Amino acid sequence: MKLNCVVVDDSSIQRTIIAKLVNNHPGLHLIGDFSNAIEAKSCISLNNIDLIFLDIEMPVINGFDFLDGLKSKPQIIFITSKAEYALKAFDYDATDYLQKPIAVDRFNASVKRAVDMHLLKKEVKEEEGEHIFIKSNLKKLKIFTAKIKWIEAFGDYVRVVTEDDSNLVLSTMKSFENDLSKDKFIRVHKSYIINIDKVERFNSKFAEIGITKIPLSRNKKEDLVKALSTSS
Repeated sequence: MKLNCVVVDDSSIQRTIIAKLVNNHPGLHLIGDFSNAIEAKSCISLNNIDLIFLDIEMPVINGFDFLDGLKSKPQIIFITSKAEYALKAFDYDATDYLQKPIAVDRFNASVKRAVDMHLLKKEVKEEEGEHIFIKSNLKKLKIFTAKIKWIEAFGDYVRVVTEDDSNLVLSTMKSFENDLSKDKFIRVHKSYIINIDKVERFNSKFAEIGITKIPLSRNKKEDLVKALSTSS
């Protein structure tokens, strides 16, 4: 497991230093580094980001203002040259606060804290059991998403196939695509959404879940490869 992260710092030298630390750490995957909050926000809206290394003092939009503008907040490790921001940083539920210049051992300790927190949140979610509700045969059913194998377009209906059974739902593929976690589910064809944790093997044409071959659209194999590597 690797945490997807971005670096936001207006100093090109500091970005290079932090990016190198990230790339050298086995528990981190660098999605991008940015000199300003606007570029970073665009990246975060398009990717599943677990952790942000964020400079506080930046022109136009500082680190705190940047966080205020995010709808969904990943873990934050603040980076600054001034100690007086520390108290305010923890008002933002920061995972940690690093002062420049950053020592490698201090960086590694901070990342360990972020990884531990990520694992803890994941365990809590699994215990609670992420789920959705579907309406099938006039009944409202609670479906645990970890048990979903795939979702298939079926005329005006959608067929939800789980480890236990399958149910027809009067809905759209788009609706399910919006409701399910993009970390775990990917639309690989206009008629199929699959749980990437259930994929046993795949080639350029099919993803196999048990004995079932799910067709892959021509441009979806690369997306599946990326999703599988991110989830591993």
